[in-house]
Amino acid sequence: MASVHESLYFNPMMTNGVVHANVFGIKDWVTPYKISVLALLYEMTTSKPIALQERRRLNKLILPLQQGPDLTLDQFLKTVEECCPQTAYAVKLRLHEMADGELKDMEYFFATLPTPFSAIDSEAYKTSVVGLFMRHMLLAYNKLSFSQVYKLYKALQQYYHSHYAQPGDVQVGLPTLAADDSDMDLTSTEDNVGERMEKEELDTAPLHESELRNEDAPSRGPLSQKQAEYFLARQAYLLKNDENKALKPSALQDELNNMLKFNPDFAEAHYLSYLNSMRVQDIFISTHSLLHYFDRLILSGSEGKSNGDEGYGRSLRYAALNLAALHCRFGHYQQADLALQEAIRIAQESNDHVCLQHCLSWLYTLEQMKGSDSSVLTEDSVKMAAHFCLPYLVSLGIQSLVQQGAVQGKTAHELMDALKDTDILHWKHSLSELIDISLAQTTSIWRMYGKSTMAQQQAQLLLNMNSLEQVNFGVQQNNTEAFAVALCHLLVHLIPPLSLWLQSLCHIQFDRAMNDGKYHLAEPHVTAIAALNKTEGLYRKAQVLKALNRTTEAYSILQRLQLYCEKTKYTEMIIRVMLVTAELHWESSGFATALPLLLQALALARQHHLQALASETILHLAFTQLMLGVPEQALGVLHEAMEPILAHGAVMDKGRALLLAARCQMAMAGTRSNGQRHAALGLAVQSLGEAAAYFSMLDCKERLRDVHYLQARLHHTLGQTPQRNKCAMLFRLLDQELQAPGAAVAMRL
Repeated sequence: MASVHESLYFNPMMTNGVVHANVFGIKDWVTPYKISVLALLYEMTTSKPIALQERRRLNKLILPLQQGPDLTLDQFLKTVEECCPQTAYAVKLRLHEMADGELKDMEYFFATLPTPFSAIDSEAYKTSVVGLFMRHMLLAYNKLSFSQVYKLYKALQQYYHSHYAQPGDVQVGLPTLAADDSDMDLTSTEDNVGERMEKEELDTAPLHESELRNEDAPSRGPLSQKQAEYFLARQAYLLKNDENKALKPSALQDELNNMLKFNPDFAEAHYLSYLNSMRVQDIFISTHSLLHYFDRLILSGSEGKSNGDEGYGRSLRYAALNLAALHCRFGHYQQADLALQEAIRIAQESNDHVCLQHCLSWLYTLEQMKGSDSSVLTEDSVKMAAHFCLPYLVSLGIQSLVQQGAVQGKTAHELMDALKDTDILHWKHSLSELIDISLAQTTSIWRMYGKSTMAQQQAQLLLNMNSLEQVNFGVQQNNTEAFAVALCHLLVHLIPPLSLWLQSLCHIQFDRAMNDGKYHLAEPHVTAIAALNKTEGLYRKAQVLKALNRTTEAYSILQRLQLYCEKTKYTEMIIRVMLVTAELHWESSGFATALPLLLQALALARQHHLQALASETILHLAFTQLMLGVPEQALGVLHEAMEPILAHGAVMDKGRALLLAARCQMAMAGTRSNGQRHAALGLAVQSLGEAAAYFSMLDCKERLRDVHYLQARLHHTLGQTPQRNKCAMLFRLLDQELQAPGAAVAMRL
């Protein structure tokens, strides 16, 4: 569920991805760094012609330099040099003339500054970003008293010479001149300005150092309002669109702590701190920052200025709603329920229908997380959201109903029809984020129903689709859960069944170890899987115990797991448990006992339209019938599942199905005449060759050993001595390499 209030999408001074510089009526700092930026703009206008590509890079650099935090001279020159070395050298010379000269050199620079910008053929107009910045700095400089100009000059000298200072030299804090709000008011009187300047001259303390920053990092003073807003807007934009390009969580938190040290009531900084702490799942800092955000929002009167008392009430109810959402994400259902009830109460008192709809959406989400049936609540939410024209909530509700319908066993075409209606809604209202979620959910549904080819198609569509949102060049919107789901489903198409990303990696390693017969390597992965999903962990533990012939322990776990899954209506896991239980019956030659269990699993899979599990169950049924001595019926049943397995099954499943088919053909050949017998054995050889090709893709040596053993026997029966010797040699090599006796070929599917 996305954020529920427009004020929470913090993006100050940002419209359609473009930052607008608010020049007049804001605080700014007259610093040596800003003089360096002015020198850069001056050289870009007056120096020799610059190559088109270099000028383009410099033009893109201007706005971040103007609105971003102050840089050291080394950082500034390095940034400019990457765009145009010639201009960087010219700027360095210009700063050298001022810093190593006299005060009159700096005054001469400001005196001649307007000349290139006022020329008729100048590229910088008065209303451009460069022109406004230059006028702004000139106004601030012209209002300085002589003593303040001298302080600025000394600060420029120290700023320049610190670039050449040795690492062991002690640096004294730079005196910084602050022009307050009224400095930029063109109607202020000279007397008032003089009084303020005299007062500021008494304050010669160095800039404060943040206690939370790294010791190796340079100390930083307070940012101006414009710099802080630009920094927060940039980081919030990157967190939403391309998290990899944002600052690391620790570095971003250091910057925010430094910012809040000088302005604890900066509400937007608290909210960005909340977003940053959510990246690392820090419950304490995220809760602390979220509460402080709404506290500061109310205390500052940001909501109340335009909305009166209603603004404060809106902040309170959305604060409670966001706190409920936070607790939901961390699995604190009781605290989430209390916060949600509080938000509902305040919204009802204020008659806020929009907030109530958001509360209802989180209410059915909370019920789903608890494992309760929330279909009635979800349907009510969809109807009311449609009534109040809230397409975002309508879509989320329908997608939730589709998810519940898939679990309850509804047919695929019913679910796809519902998703088609939401897709129309998404494209009509340009809901880019929900388009991604819808494609990911379609992928999951196709995979659940065993249609891996369709799942792969939808996943590829999502990964290659361009976003509807305007993003800067080079920003890739690939850090969402929908993209992670799509990537996992593509892995599913190539490797045995997986879940989400981390769990997927554990499943891959577990299945590889089990397929290779290295059960001691599979055991550690069971612990990792259980940490992410307890139900899946128990199932995998039972598989390992069965492979280690600890039948009693495995059976006990499977019985407990089946009871739990029946209670929670986890149909897929119920079927998988039944299949492993049937395999346990095989271990004790109880093939007749396994038949009713497999028939029950097949009925359940077909009832819920789970084609992949139905095909797997048919494989188990065919193997059971083969072991009961009826290979004709086994092959007939197997042909029913062969087509969907070859079309949508995993590589391992295809190999197992073909190996089982070959064994059925071999068993049937023993009861036929010589002519028919040779034909049946020839089909078995062909099936074994195809099975070997699939097992080779996975480097599944245990299965290949079984195939080569059967191939050698078949070629011996057919009198094909060279082929027999080749297969026997391959079997011998694999048997020596594995050094462990595998399960008897006749007793394993």
